[in-house]
Amino acid sequence: MKTSHRMTGAALAVLVTAALTSCGSGSGPESGSGTVTLEFLVDNSQATMDTAKALADAFMQANPTITIETETRPGGSEGDNIVKTRLSTGDMSDVFWYNSGSLLQALNPAQTMVDLTGDPVLANVQKDFLPVVSQAGKAYGVPAGTAMGGGILYNRKVYDQLGLKPPKTWAEFMANNDKIKAAGITPVIGTFKDTWTSQLFVLGDFYNVQAAVPAFAQDYTANKAKFATTPAALAGFEHLAEIHAKGHMQEGFGSATNDQGMKMLVEGKGAHYPMLSAQLPPLVSSMPQAATDVGFFGIPGADAARNGATIWEPPGIYIARTSEHVAEAKKFLAFVASPAAADAVNKVVQPAGPYRITGAKLPEDAIQVAKDLQVYVDEGRTAPALEFVSPVKGPSLEQITVAVGSGLTPAAEGAAQYDKDVAKQAKQLGLAGW
Repeated sequence: MKTSHRMTGAALAVLVTAALTSCGSGSGPESGSGTVTLEFLVDNSQATMDTAKALADAFMQANPTITIETETRPGGSEGDNIVKTRLSTGDMSDVFWYNSGSLLQALNPAQTMVDLTGDPVLANVQKDFLPVVSQAGKAYGVPAGTAMGGGILYNRKVYDQLGLKPPKTWAEFMANNDKIKAAGITPVIGTFKDTWTSQLFVLGDFYNVQAAVPAFAQDYTANKAKFATTPAALAGFEHLAEIHAKGHMQEGFGSATNDQGMKMLVEGKGAHYPMLSAQLPPLVSSMPQAATDVGFFGIPGADAARNGATIWEPPGIYIARTSEHVAEAKKFLAFVASPAAADAVNKVVQPAGPYRITGAKLPEDAIQVAKDLQVYVDEGRTAPALEFVSPVKGPSLEQITVAVGSGLTPAAEGAAQYDKDVAKQAKQLGLAGW
């Protein structure tokens, strides 16, 4: 799922840059005092800018001879194009913040980034994160920020009131929904006006797909596996259709927005919301109960013994091969991938999930959703979303899932439509087998 938060950010970017460069930076790459200046390119979303400032400030305090100058770029496709252009023209900043997973592959990291394979920089990076910042077995980045979960956000007070437990199978989940509906509460919140929100039952189910068919991502990328003909992959579409058929969503789900859905969930007017955990932290200031009343569980599959959760891995921070200060840049990345960096970020940004850094801990006042996700990570019961392990993702999935979730398209037909949708993109990418 690609959700971009497009902000103008111009004034904020100026403030952030001013704050960072006021800490003794020189006017050029080398100041008169012998300070080395690293340029750090980040996207202009508020959470990214706040995280980048916390990292830079803490690093500069511990390393007074290295200054970090932060510059911002837009998010979304415009930002993607800026990153690609600057890398291809040799005009990239020393270090830069960018997606992990399949989008990274398009940047040709072997030619544009510093190879960190086996470097002490990666000493604290959790091993199961490395594949999403790697290409052809070579690792190029460290995790920026935290992972987020894609699954079911649920109202813990509703669960307590009705004596329910988080389900480990789909059958248990549907049984919970029946009890919730009988109590006069909406079992599953739908917000299809924001069409991207309709995808979670499919995209958040990938842990179960991988558990059942470990080679699915590889075969899917090679055009050897399909959603419509792989029962474990088809299940996400079937779940979406079943929720509608059972009448488990609220009236008006087709015109409801993500903001309205989150409000319903936090207020207990709806019990479940298939959603990303990153939607929670921004609500805490206006609805403090969001921090404690909302929990998370992975979309349940068929087998309780293989219960787990799909996570969206954090972005990466990378070093451009054109940097003239690779040693200093590695020192900065080693700090980013340390518990001390997590502590610095925790003071200014509420984490939406677990860090991917060994020894990095959530703050004591972390939101419950982040704590729930941490358990999945600690127990090794996670898988990255499909888009992190395959470049194949069709542009029309959210329209297809809206139709399936609204009862307009049967699940099998929706899955077949999506298989056709991804074929267009795979051919555009020039992937083998298509």
